[in-house]
Amino acid sequence: MRKPQKKLIAELGEPVLHKKAKPIENINDPKIQELIDDMVITMQEANGIGLAAPQVYESLRLFLINSYKDRDNPDIPETKLRVVINPAIIEVSEETEKGWEGCLSIPKLAGKVSRHTSIKVEYTNRVGKKVKETLENLGARVFQHEHDHIEGILFLDRVRNSKDLATDTAIERRIAERDRKRKSEDKEKK
Repeated sequence: MRKPQKKLIAELGEPVLHKKAKPIENINDPKIQELIDDMVITMQEANGIGLAAPQVYESLRLFLINSYKDRDNPDIPETKLRVVINPAIIEVSEETEKGWEGCLSIPKLAGKVSRHTSIKVEYTNRVGKKVKETLENLGARVFQHEHDHIEGILFLDRVRNSKDLATDTAIERRIAERDRKRKSEDKEKK
């Protein structure tokens, strides 16, 4: 068995990031399974929450969503790794929310993007099983972000105003300040 290999991540300006990806015909093709393994390693080594095949120069309708813990909703249990093949978003909530997003293909930059807070999706998993599920909050945001990648759309294409852009460092400072305020408010309540 071949050892998974870290792939090069395509960055802003690469044409593959702006192309609509092609469906995967044979999920069991060893090359597809190897690509999935390579993408898992690449995403994890890059500390990503998601990675789409076009981001590793493969214009295919495939993306991963890493396991994560939603720090804004600590009561929600940690999710498991999802391998998403030939996905469709079949229903979206009317409610949207603006939130910060980053991207492995656009290093050190984040933007505020409006996304639906709840979505119903269907896709095929790694072993060929059809999956239908409802995703909310961070899960819905990540799915929509990665789905955009296979449609040739980057989060920057959805940012409405340059005031909604910030560096990763600035975002981390904002999050740290928010967390300090929350802790202070929690202490005052006790």
